[in-house]
Order: sequence, then C-alpha cells, then structure tokens
Amino acid sequence: MNSPVSQEIRSTIKGLAGRLINEGVLTAEQVRDAEQGAKSMRVSLIRYLIDTLDVDSRELAEMASAEFGVPVFDLNAMNREMLPEQQIDGEMMLKQHAVPLFRRGNRLFVAVSDPMNLGALDEFKFAAGINTDAVLVDDEALSALISDLAEQAGGFGHDMASLGADGEYDLEIIDGSVDEYEDVRDAADDTPIVRFVNKVLLDAIKQGASDIHFEPYEKDYRVRFRTDGILREVVKPPRNLAPRLAARLKVMSQMDISERRVPQDGRIQMKLSKKRAIDFRVNSLPTMYGEKIVLRILDPTSAQMGIDALGYEEEQQALYVEALKKPQGMILVTGPTGSGKTVSLYTGLGILNEPERNISTAEDPVEINMPGINQVLVNPKVGLNFAEALRSFLRQDPDVIMVGEIRDLETAEIGIKAAQTGHLVLSTVHTNSAAETVTRLLNMGVPAFNIAASVTLIIAQRLARRLCSHCAEPETTVPQEALLELGFTTYQLSSATIKRPVGCGHCKDGYKGRVGIYEVVKITKPIASAIMDGANSLELDRVAREAGFNDLRQSALRKCAKSLISLEEVSRVTTD
Repeated sequence: MNSPVSQEIRSTIKGLAGRLINEGVLTAEQVRDAEQGAKSMRVSLIRYLIDTLDVDSRELAEMASAEFGVPVFDLNAMNREMLPEQQIDGEMMLKQHAVPLFRRGNRLFVAVSDPMNLGALDEFKFAAGINTDAVLVDDEALSALISDLAEQAGGFGHDMASLGADGEYDLEIIDGSVDEYEDVRDAADDTPIVRFVNKVLLDAIKQGASDIHFEPYEKDYRVRFRTDGILREVVKPPRNLAPRLAARLKVMSQMDISERRVPQDGRIQMKLSKKRAIDFRVNSLPTMYGEKIVLRILDPTSAQMGIDALGYEEEQQALYVEALKKPQGMILVTGPTGSGKTVSLYTGLGILNEPERNISTAEDPVEINMPGINQVLVNPKVGLNFAEALRSFLRQDPDVIMVGEIRDLETAEIGIKAAQTGHLVLSTVHTNSAAETVTRLLNMGVPAFNIAASVTLIIAQRLARRLCSHCAEPETTVPQEALLELGFTTYQLSSATIKRPVGCGHCKDGYKGRVGIYEVVKITKPIASAIMDGANSLELDRVAREAGFNDLRQSALRKCAKSLISLEEVSRVTTD
C-alpha cells in the first residue's frame, strides 16, 4: 500500500508535468516521452528533465517550488564556512547529488535539486545519525557546489570539478545536426555528468586517441582511450554514474535513450573552432552490467595532412601518385581494422579533388566529410548497398568512384566494370597482404583475367607506434644474429641506427604518434601473368618480391633502421 507521503509526491509530480505543459516549457508529447524515459531509466521525472532533456534548472526549481510549496534556497548567498564539515563527504555528495548545508538542533538540512531524491536524505540521515530535511536548490548551482567541494576532497571529484574549464578551444557540441549547438562553455556550469563527458571527449582529442570506451562492470566503471593503437585506462568514475553517462552520450548522438536492449549507432560533432570540427561515430552495446559505449574519433584534418606525412617510402609514394593520375583502373587498399586505410583513401581523393573531376563515394559510414565530393551513406535496410550505389554512380557521369569496401562478388564485378570503362575506382578489401587481396577476389568469383586487366595498384598497410624523439636510446642488447634472423641484411645493419623506447615527460611510454608501414605493389606484366596463370598467394608474393616491391616486414625494417620504430613494433605489426 502506498503511504500518504508517496501518494502526495506522485500527485504533485503530475501537477509539475502539467505546469511544464501549461507554461510552454515542454509539449504534452514531450512530457509523456519524458515520463516514459524516466521510468525506463529508473530515475525521477525531475532528474530525467535535468540530465537528459537539459530543461533550464532555474526554471525547473521555481516550478518545483510552486508545486511542492517549498521555497528555493539561494546557494550563491550561502556562507560556505557554515557548512557542517563532519558531513562533507565528496563521494557521497557525487553519488547522491546532494549537499548537507547546516544543522538546526537535531536536524540536518540537505540541499537537493530533486524533491524526490529521498535516497539522499536517507543516506545522510544514516551517516549523521540525525533526521534530515530537504532544501530545494537550483541544480546548476548545486552541481557547481558539489564540484568545488569534491575538488577540495580530491579523487574523482577533482577530475569532475576541472571539466569544461579549459579555455584553449572555442567549443560547441553539435548533436547530430549542424543547426543544433550546445555551447560547452555554458555546459561548464551544468551538471558534473555533462562536464565529465565533455572533458573526456576533449582529452581524447588532445591525446590523439582514435577510440573512447565507456565500460560498465559489476562493481566498477572505466573509461579507456585507444592511443597509438593501444588501449589505456584513463579514469574510473563511480559505478553508480553508469546509467547517467550512457544516457548523456546517447542523447548527444541522437539515439533512443529508452531502448537499452539492442545495439544502436549514432553520431556526435564537436566544433572546436569556426574552422575545425571533430566527428564521433558512436555505438552502444547492451552488456550484462549496462550499456558499453564506444566512440570512434573522426578528425577531418587527418585527410588533409598530405601524402608526404603518411610515411610512404619515396618509391612507394611515387607508385601511388602514378596510379592516381591514370584515367582508369582500380586501386585497392588492404589491411586490418585500424590500419589507416581510410586516411590513405581520403588522401588519394584529396589529390584528385579538383573542379574538373566528378567524384562520388559510397561509404558505411561516411567517416570524414570532404567538400567537393559526392558522399553517399549506404543503407542496406532500404536496399542501398555498395552495389546499388555503384550502379547509380555509373549513371552520374563519374570520373572517380570510391567504394568503402568490396565485400561480395556483385560489388567487385560492378567496380571492375567501372574500372574497365574509363573510370578510376578506389576501394578497400580486408586481407593481410597484396597477394592475399588477389586471392580474396578470386575466391569471391571474380575471373582472373578481370583482376589482371583492371587492378593497377594494391597497397597493404599497418600503423606502427613511432619512437619518441626525446628519449629513444640506441638498442645495444640484441645480437646481430637475431637482427639478421628478423630480416635485416648485413648491408642494412652497417648503416642502421636501431633504437628502443624509454619513456619521458613527452611520451610516458617511449612512443609518440604513429607512422604507416606499407607494401605497395604495382600490377606489372609478370604479376598480371601470374594472376592469369592461377598463382596462389605465396607464388604471387614471390613474384612481387622479384619485381622489387618490399613486403610489410621489409618496409618496417627500413623504418626501424631509421630510428622511427622499435624492434618490438616491427614484430607486432608484421606478424600475422
């Protein structure tokens, strides 16, 4: 049976919802959706409105005050020296989103922005050993006070208190649309959750991370960055924040926050300045202990670095540029996920992107927006797959076509047909080497003569961690026999400067940034003949070596001899 107090609260909340509608803050439909969202997230309506819909906290406090008959206490006029120090617990304040303000006799008055936050009153009552009463305050001011007090207490509160304080960038969060902005500097005065998420995204960009992982577990929660290809833990927020962090990220990426049973995809754009914006590709995944959310950072400036910055050897770069200048043919880039294929393709498109060319791309997803190029996001659910997009491109008077990936025979056949009829085609295939790319196409069912006649260049690639130039030291512990066994020649070792990682204030672990390792194979007449003769990948690899094209191991060893990468990285990126 419901108690009179709970019944009164429930009826008052309905009154608050009505006030939101009557005063034009939300529509009736938005209120119904909010009530459903709050129910699905197991939070109060007020908490949902503040955290998820970004309803103005001051306005909401005044409405709640009118509905509950409780005056709003002005935290800005409070003397912080009067706070009861014995009850100031940073972790408890963050967990309950409440602050004990003062004692009157045997009662402790606790500041809350949500009158339904009865759990906070109970927890502070238990900790203090006296009865508690709620004091209604503006959530924005409460969040700022919690951050300040938690910062003084240290720990995670310090991390949250510093969020949004960085003035290096003029930031805006663009929630899925270039017309809808959320000023991050305004968010610096918003809830700790908002500021924490913004700070994590900013830190990931500054550290050059490629991915951000928000991961809930049974008893803890962690955030990890993938930097230079390696995942590293950066912060461990309190476990109870998991639902609120997931909700915030899903709202930013325009996902359905009420749906937590199936994976979802979304997108966030963060505007760093008038000239620079960063996209985040977002995916949520239901796990046993909540939703794991991963963000892939898509920095459009990576496609504008220029081919000289990618790490090609001089002869490899010349082969790529030569293939790009041809009016027709197919260029294939291959490698595992995270090997830099997208940047290689976009760099090629950047070279080709001139007013006299019509360039169309079919991508899943569109990772980097490029002005002057017609980019199509494939959508298999409505019948727009890579093959269908290619068919349409051929009716669009194209000069250059880029297909995100060749996954099946239909896409391969249409791409090869385009490459044979006066179009330059660029695409990717998921294999480990140039030779394996040919055998993959053969296994799909593409005739050998079509491959030999259409494919002009194959690039296999990896990304290796670059040695920090400030602390790398000469490698003196590895005997020459081991180096020769690794693949070095005696001639290479006579002039090589091999170094190892150390670690310093610039890099922490001895590595700073990444550099590309490439196998670039031009389809010459001997290689084309081998393809026509049905050669397997080992035979094709041998013919490519005889033609003078370095494989990935040889290219990595050349980088190692120039002190760019370590012996450890040579083995890591070239051992399949």
